[in-house]
Amino acid sequence: MAQLLKPTEIPLRGRRITRMTDFSLMADDQWRKRLSKEEYRVLREGGTEAPHTGEYTNTTTEGIYSCRACGAELFRSNQKFSSHCGWPSFFSPLAGDKIIEVEDNSLGMRRVEVLCANCKSHLGHVFEGEGYDTPTDLRYCINSISLTLEPAEWRPVPRRGSGQGVDQRRHLDPRSGEERGLLAHVHP
Repeated sequence: MAQLLKPTEIPLRGRRITRMTDFSLMADDQWRKRLSKEEYRVLREGGTEAPHTGEYTNTTTEGIYSCRACGAELFRSNQKFSSHCGWPSFFSPLAGDKIIEVEDNSLGMRRVEVLCANCKSHLGHVFEGEGYDTPTDLRYCINSISLTLEPAEWRPVPRRGSGQGVDQRRHLDPRSGEERGLLAHVHP
C-alpha cells in the first residue's frame, strides 16, 4: 500500500479527511487496481488514446480539469481551445507547478511530454510555435482519459447599486471546500 502522509483531521463541510496518499510511492500493482486497463496504459505507461475518441475533445463545459489518477487540478476550461487535432487542447496549465515538462525524443521527433507534478502520470505533450491564436502560442495536447472534468455551477450574485446582476460560475473544490469564481457575466 502507498505510504500515507501524517494523518490529519481537516473539517470539510461535515466530512473529515483523515489521511492523504503519497502517490509517488504507489507501486504498479496499486495503480493497476486504481485505474482501468486503458487509463493505466495512457497514464502510467505513456500511451495515447486514439484521436477524436476522447470524452473531452469537443467539450465546452466550464469547470476545472483534474488528473484522473490523483485528482490534482491541472487546467481550467477557459484555457481550453479548439485546435481540431483530435485531443483536448489548452494554452496554459492552471499553474506552472501543476505539471512537469520532459523532453521526449521518441518516434523520431522532438516533443515535450507533460506529466502531472503530483503523481507523475503521463498527460500528453505540449507543442509551441504552431500559430494558434492563443495568449501563449502553446498547445497542451492532453489525453481525455488522463483528465476528469469538475463542472462549474451557476450562481446569481447581485451587484449593489448598479441595477445589474452578475452570473458567476463557481467551482466548489471537493478537497478543500473552497469556492472559486471562474467567469462572470454581467446582465443589465
